Amino acid sequence: MPQNPLKIGVLVASIRPGRFADKVADWFVSEAGRRDDMEVHVIDLAEPALAEELRLSLYGAGAPDGGPRLAARIGELDGFVVVTPEYNHGYPAGLKLAIDQVYAEWRAKPVGFVAYGGMAGGQRAVEQLRQVFAELHAVTLRDTVSFPMAWERFDEQGRPYDEDGAAKAATVLLDQLAWWGVTLREGRAVRAYAV
Repeated sequence: MPQNPLKIGVLVASIRPGRFADKVADWFVSEAGRRDDMEVHVIDLAEPALAEELRLSLYGAGAPDGGPRLAARIGELDGFVVVTPEYNHGYPAGLKLAIDQVYAEWRAKPVGFVAYGGMAGGQRAVEQLRQVFAELHAVTLRDTVSFPMAWERFDEQGRPYDEDGAAKAATVLLDQLAWWGVTLREGRAVRAYAV
């Protein structure tokens, strides 16, 4: 492993019971985990302590005692991949709440997307997320991994039927994430990002 691998957060956006996110996220984490230039950290919004922190934030209460403190977790990472479904032409409300709980910690960091859904494969959700992350001064990656009609794209073991195509798309995304992650990390080390 390189001396200073990038710390990459994989943010699992769906919190619905019975969600399909687990198959998509588990596959992507296994792809990213094969690289020696990245250290993968999963941030699952359905994680009970994190879900409670987000629920309390709706009422201005902040994180529960001993909670995961989402901003601190985001702050220690060098880049992100958001694994998101598309619900009704948009991204999940819980994801918006999580993004908005953090501010400065997103700045000058790359964000990639693995999207899934119906015919559009989650791309309408991604386009909306690009606008949100631009406002937070994050850099979104051009290429995404997308699974149209996702429930028809994975086998019972959670592997894509088109494993080669999916792996190639993941490699493109991860290569871009590595370039931007190193470049922006080095830039932040030399000079604080100015807003």
